[in-house]
Amino acid sequence: MQVILLERIGRLGQMGDVVTVKDGYARNFLLPQKKALRATEENLKRFESNRSQLEARNLELKKEAEAVAAKLEGQSFVAIRQAGDTGQLYGSVTTRDIVEIVTAGGFSIDRRQVVLDKPIKTLGLHAIRVALHPEVMVGVKLNVARTADEAERQARGEDVTVIKDEALELETYNPDASFDEEAQPREAEEGAPEEPSK
Repeated sequence: MQVILLERIGRLGQMGDVVTVKDGYARNFLLPQKKALRATEENLKRFESNRSQLEARNLELKKEAEAVAAKLEGQSFVAIRQAGDTGQLYGSVTTRDIVEIVTAGGFSIDRRQVVLDKPIKTLGLHAIRVALHPEVMVGVKLNVARTADEAERQARGEDVTVIKDEALELETYNPDASFDEEAQPREAEEGAPEEPSK
């Protein structure tokens, strides 16, 4: 299906470009989100007549996004989660969790703006990208820890997932060991055998 883009969309094109996309992508995402119009003669004429308004709106949204980006860039947020000794989380940190944490930190973002390349399933510092606008991308850090104290240690650069080495003591059979009399079962104690009680 051919569509006219109403805003810049990564990997597709700029505002005003006529691109060919899969039917499902157009019907389920681009058209309902008002990010594109079907590429018909009527829609092309309508787009050209409204182009200056769309570009002005896009420029305004971009300026707002850049203002937020200046404050959000490089911020660090802490997520407290349960995890095993090896640092593996019981579950994962999702985009919804990240939105809640960033919103609690004083910034308003949407779940679709959080760009995760892979799910977060371990403790540690993770780089997160937030697309505030198609042309404005910022980076934040997410510190995933079990406690606030652990989060502070991780922020200083400590690795909290290191397991202390414990010496394991095992008894093994040694055929060359000397014979120990005390290890033999004791024969009858010295003296007379016990008499049964009456």
